[in-house]
Amino acid sequence: MFRAAARLLAANSHYQGDYCPDAFDRRLTSPHAERPLSIVAAIRCVSSPHGNNPHRITDLSEAAVKVLAGRLEVDGEPAWNDEPHHLEGHVAHWGDVEGRTTESAVAVLEAAADASEVAA
Repeated sequence: MFRAAARLLAANSHYQGDYCPDAFDRRLTSPHAERPLSIVAAIRCVSSPHGNNPHRITDLSEAAVKVLAGRLEVDGEPAWNDEPHHLEGHVAHWGDVEGRTTESAVAVLEAAADASEVAA
């Protein structure tokens, strides 16, 4: 799943801010999976049944966000709470750091995929 999310970000770029541009489709008509995405949105997209919903929370997306939150530090600090909402916020905050690039977001997802494969 991490590799699929990495491919999605590599194809469409990393988005800072909300999950994706025009998250509630007020102006854009393109599918969410074809827009720039935050890391959390990319994970949610690839774990949703049709691979295109950055708003749908699944057990798989929550587990993936938990893994990433455990790997990432924001301002030198690890995630401070183990609740899904806080873990998601931690990952989102990491992605929103000024200067964060698509390449760095893809690299984090690829590293998580590599670590998952080694653990399996």
